[in-house]
Amino acid sequence: MKRVRAILALLFVTVAWGLTFPVQKMALAGSNPFFYNFFRFLLASFFTLFLFRKKLRWKEGLILGLFIGIGYATQTSGLKLTSSTKSGFITSLYIPFVPVFSFLIERIKPTRLQLVSFFLSIVGLYLLSSPSNDAFNVGDLLTLFCAVAFAVQIVLVTRYTSQEGCEESSLLFPQFFLTALFNLVLSPLGGPIGFKPSYLLALVFTSLVATVLAFWVQVTFQRDVGSNSAALIYTAEPVFASLFAFLILAERVTTSQAIGMSILVASSIMGNLKRG
Repeated sequence: MKRVRAILALLFVTVAWGLTFPVQKMALAGSNPFFYNFFRFLLASFFTLFLFRKKLRWKEGLILGLFIGIGYATQTSGLKLTSSTKSGFITSLYIPFVPVFSFLIERIKPTRLQLVSFFLSIVGLYLLSSPSNDAFNVGDLLTLFCAVAFAVQIVLVTRYTSQEGCEESSLLFPQFFLTALFNLVLSPLGGPIGFKPSYLLALVFTSLVATVLAFWVQVTFQRDVGSNSAALIYTAEPVFASLFAFLILAERVTTSQAIGMSILVASSIMGNLKRG
């Protein structure tokens, strides 16, 4: 029952993260993405201080914030130099990277069923994003660093929250605050800096729901399933992103994308049939 509850909780995280794509696409049209992310994580920092009055674990939290900050910075920078479809596919490669870093950091080997699921997830992600066959460029390399950073963050969350006496919420403020600083420093690279009214509703959702609540769920429940199983659950994020883009932005879903989504759902279910 504990594992089932954790799986359902992490599925909520994928719904929240998936919804951020169409929400932010509408809010960020012609805006500075670094400046927006600065406000998003700064607000999340304030919400965290208000909601969770715990002694902060600065060392572990800042390490997590370092990888989140690198992830968002390289993803946003890379997106300016490559296509959005390639960016989406390469970013999603954090999913098969997780078992690599789980083995290096936690010394945990994925099960055979999970290995098959990770392979299927790559196929599903490719079909869903349908990246072009353009040559690998600097933007793609930056986005690859993003995928590595996100994979390491997922594994470290499991490691830190599994330590005896860890208060999960104590990890939130340091990583949010450092991520905010990362984006503030990089904001001059993102174009004109200025707060826009279109940010408001998007900021409320992304900072409170998709950041504070979603990351709290992650640090609270991920250890109950392990890094490898969690990564396979997170394959639902691009599926929900595509569904919400279809419902909110009226973006077309092709046959290959529908097949890709089906494969991702199947890989997520199959990879969680037994503990990893």
